[in-house]
Amino acid sequence: MSFDTTSQNKDRQYLLNRKEIWVFGYGSLIYKVDFPYIEKAPATIIGWKRRFWQGSHDHRGTPEKPGRVVTLVRSNNDHCAGIAYKVNPEVFDHLDHREKNGYLRYDVDVVFNVAPSLTDKGAKKGLVYIAPKDNAAFLGPASIKQIAKHIHQSSGPSGHNRDYVFQLADALRALGEIDEHVFAIDSYLKEFKAQET
Repeated sequence: MSFDTTSQNKDRQYLLNRKEIWVFGYGSLIYKVDFPYIEKAPATIIGWKRRFWQGSHDHRGTPEKPGRVVTLVRSNNDHCAGIAYKVNPEVFDHLDHREKNGYLRYDVDVVFNVAPSLTDKGAKKGLVYIAPKDNAAFLGPASIKQIAKHIHQSSGPSGHNRDYVFQLADALRALGEIDEHVFAIDSYLKEFKAQET
């Protein structure tokens, strides 16, 4: 599988016949919302956990020295909190390009915590971008300290890799969510940054 999944994603789901479309963000889609949306709400998906196991060759790293960004991995006893956005189908031209580095669109049940125009809590069908283990940019697991060191030394066209972690950790705190994996990496990166000064 190549890094660029844009054309694959266009063939994965037919979106024009869907009554409404929600896309679930769990990484940079939480804090960098560079696309139009109709509505947004805090939400969760069940059976997944966030991990810094995906390489970033185009945003937070380079082809020669990829950074690390989050993907989702199956975990029956876990859940992943984020933000769901109600969008029009045209948005996926932009999102498919933005998430092209190994990410594929998957259907998922999105559970809303509180939603502005939903009458009560509940689940809706949504889409999520996940970088599966067999994609060419997948870096896989490592210790928290190794991941933090890798991130600390990486940067790309979108800036320092560590800023991605800082912004994600801050966004999760603002949501009142605890993600031990993200927060542990965030803590190491703050130590490394302090040692530089």
